[in-house]
Amino acid sequence: MGLLHQNCAGMPRRDFLQVGLGGMLGLGLSDILRLNAATAKPQSVPQVAPPAGTKPVNCILIWLDGGPSHYETFDPKPDAPAEIRGDFKPIPTAVPGIRFSEAVPELAKVADRFTVVRSICHRDPNHGGGNHYMITGAPTPVPVACGAFVTFHPSFGSVVSWTRGQQAGLPPYVSIPSVTRSGGPNFLGGRHAPFVIDGYPNSASFKVRDVVLPPGVSESRAASRRELRTALDGMRRHADKVMEDPAVGFDEYLQQGVQLVMSSQAQAAFDIHREDAKVRDRYGRNDFGQRLLMARRLVEVGVSWITVNSGGWDHHTKLFDAYKGDQVRNMDRGVAALIADLDERGLLDSTLVVLLGEFGRTPKVNKDAGRDHWPHAMSVLMAGAGCPRGAIVGATDAKGYAASESVYRPEDFAATLYTKMGIDPNQVLHTNTGRPVPLVSNGRRMRELFA
Repeated sequence: MGLLHQNCAGMPRRDFLQVGLGGMLGLGLSDILRLNAATAKPQSVPQVAPPAGTKPVNCILIWLDGGPSHYETFDPKPDAPAEIRGDFKPIPTAVPGIRFSEAVPELAKVADRFTVVRSICHRDPNHGGGNHYMITGAPTPVPVACGAFVTFHPSFGSVVSWTRGQQAGLPPYVSIPSVTRSGGPNFLGGRHAPFVIDGYPNSASFKVRDVVLPPGVSESRAASRRELRTALDGMRRHADKVMEDPAVGFDEYLQQGVQLVMSSQAQAAFDIHREDAKVRDRYGRNDFGQRLLMARRLVEVGVSWITVNSGGWDHHTKLFDAYKGDQVRNMDRGVAALIADLDERGLLDSTLVVLLGEFGRTPKVNKDAGRDHWPHAMSVLMAGAGCPRGAIVGATDAKGYAASESVYRPEDFAATLYTKMGIDPNQVLHTNTGRPVPLVSNGRRMRELFA
């Protein structure tokens, strides 16, 4: 299990909840396979075919849970009063005329490879509601408290899973090391919850559960149906204790597990220890950096959606001390390395990288040297999949209080994201009771992000 972080409501972020109204369960491989066997395949959301000769776009979403400060990252306000501008100075980036906070020097060096949108905003100041809005593209129909884990609308990753299904036996939706609180499938069903890769990838003993063969079971032995069944039965399964159904046959839900366990491509992708040591060093020998590297390895073999969930960004106190520490340093180094690595490998055109949280932070520094929740202004980094390089989209006012140019809503962000991935946002989904639900309500593409 990944580290648990507390938000201002004292609610820990976990990757395990029961399947129910929230639909927020982070599933192991065996759980997903059982659900696949027990659930009829639903009709997929129509896709828009990519242009001839191009690859379908996959996505790595890096979620900074709690709400990162736009002032201390991509939208510094050096001319504002001291109680607003904070302790950090702006620094030049690789793009003349664009400046970031000195807290993110590595991202400043690769600013010529991505776009920062400074003008996405909404009106929900709670973690639960803000998270839901930015992870699903839909507001919550009722007020949601700070600590709530809810999914009233399917998350982006679950919609992508439903649309595309498995590719070469790999899970279509992966979340590392836990599920964001609104990252579930809701009415799309538990089979479209993410496959969770928990644990600590910087550890020498790190392995992805449910993927590696048990010790002593060779690939040749595993080729035997009976012995593979025995091997898979020994893997960790969250749901096996409550899903006792011996009548489910091998071919009904384990054949996909066979594909995954026996696939040399999948084994290589999940085994981060096979990565070159210099590349691992580049991302940073810490769990956040290595999780980003795992995401690159997965997108490289065709996993459609990977969420990297990083908690602890709710800095109501001692924000400036925090932004001088390892958390921001690791984020800055790791995300810069990811974008550069994808670009150098020729993968950035077919990979959308998104960095965001649920909102920005208040303009005025509070009495505890922190900033509070502020949904009226935030910065979102978007790279790849045709997003302009070295661009700034929109702006906030002189003091960073509110988005003031090219103002966009979460619905617009969702419409843009789905369009980039070849999914028509103007679709109507239907719940299991037949109720129509728009995939995106009145969302418009963010025109600056399209050539």
